[in-house]
Amino acid sequence: QVQLVESGGGLVQPGGSLRLSCAASGRTFSFDGMGWYRQAPGKQRELVADITSGGRRNYADSVKGRFTISRDNAKNTVYLQMNNLKFEDTAVYFCNTVPSASRFWGQGTQVTVSS
Repeated sequence: QVQLVESGGGLVQPGGSLRLSCAASGRTFSFDGMGWYRQAPGKQRELVADITSGGRRNYADSVKGRFTISRDNAKNTVYLQMNNLKFEDTAVYFCNTVPSASRFWGQGTQVTVSS
């Protein structure tokens, strides 16, 4: 059974940092592009960062310079380092494949930026 399990979210003040992890199981994702998506209340899910199988990274303008995506293929895990967090980063964060998301959505991890 293929699973994507996100973790590392929490409550943080503006300017703070969090590191999200996405552990994949059931099959290897080493040859897939992987991305972090987020969905804020009342908004559509959006892709904020992705990394190719070869390690090339892309970021949405809203997070460029603040977020860093990385992957450890040996661990079948993808990470998202989030620095200088802003109120508007509040959302549930998910990982999945890119450019097309697979059907294997996890539960996500909640990130709340609040003072």
